[in-house]
Amino acid sequence: MLLRPVGGIRTDRRSARRDLRFGMSGDGQMWRHDPAALRARSATRRVGMGLAAAGTLLGSLALYSASRGVRARREVPRDGRMMVIDGTPLHVVDRSQGPAIVMIHGLGGQLRNFNYGVADRLAERHRVILIDRPGAGYSSVMSDGRTGIVAQADLIARLIEVMELDRPLLVGHSLGAAIALALAERWPHLVRGLALIAPLTQPLTTLPRATETLAALPRSLRLALAAMVAVPLGRLAGERTMASAFAPEPVAPDFMTRGGGMLSMQPGVLASALTDIGRAQGEMAEIAAGFPTMSLPAHILFAREDRVLEPDLHGARTAAALPNGRLEMVEGGHMLPITQPDLTARFIEGAWRESASPIS
Repeated sequence: MLLRPVGGIRTDRRSARRDLRFGMSGDGQMWRHDPAALRARSATRRVGMGLAAAGTLLGSLALYSASRGVRARREVPRDGRMMVIDGTPLHVVDRSQGPAIVMIHGLGGQLRNFNYGVADRLAERHRVILIDRPGAGYSSVMSDGRTGIVAQADLIARLIEVMELDRPLLVGHSLGAAIALALAERWPHLVRGLALIAPLTQPLTTLPRATETLAALPRSLRLALAAMVAVPLGRLAGERTMASAFAPEPVAPDFMTRGGGMLSMQPGVLASALTDIGRAQGEMAEIAAGFPTMSLPAHILFAREDRVLEPDLHGARTAAALPNGRLEMVEGGHMLPITQPDLTARFIEGAWRESASPIS
């Protein structure tokens, strides 16, 4: 069967299929498309479609992260009041009366880590002050742009001054203990002594290169990455991560709400945690170098089976380096304030009693 000629050119079905590869000029003459140009245009279309799909995916992940943050704040509301210290809003719980104890939570944590059970026991005899560290829980990042352990120590020292606390005992868990140590070195006249629980006290022996790279990024990029990648991945690996932190003890079934765990899955909190880890490597070396000259009594509580920090490195070595250091070893894992609140409260009470005079 013949098709109607176009421009004087006879075409049948076979030639028509062949001529799909050709274009037609204004005067009816055919010209052949450049195959390289065709491939380039096809590749451009594929790239465009890929970018559109990637944008849709990343946008969906960002929306998911935002919804997780809204849910976390609904299910774990603020427990205390917001205090503005040197321009930085801090979430603070101030309970009961008596000699003051200030408590600083660890990496990715929130003040409910202590409010889970330890604070109730201490509040029977003490004024208990719990703090969401800058960038964690409901507290904002520092208004002057400073980050890291030393910067947070300085801000909490200002909080002690503003609240007119009379040389409180300073309690720190994990990375919060590193902040307590930095504060004691820089502002020894403000505190009575230290009670350090599963503390970070030495430079980290290993730090993933990816963590160092992410920590060095501007905060805006860290926030974007946390929203689009870290929160969804953290959700997927959440149970395994918690199991590792609590091991060998079981994860508390109500930790996500009563222990404040849900608040760790917020982009801002994750971005701040990345910064804290990245800065800790260099800062801990400087803090540890000051141990031999620290005169304040420092009590350390460590679990033998801690799978987050090494008890020999962060416990025994530090206790030996501190002139008034004392180490107590117990059974359990890293999350002692959650898993063993009675034991932890007794440890803090003992540190309070003995902090009136140097340890002999």
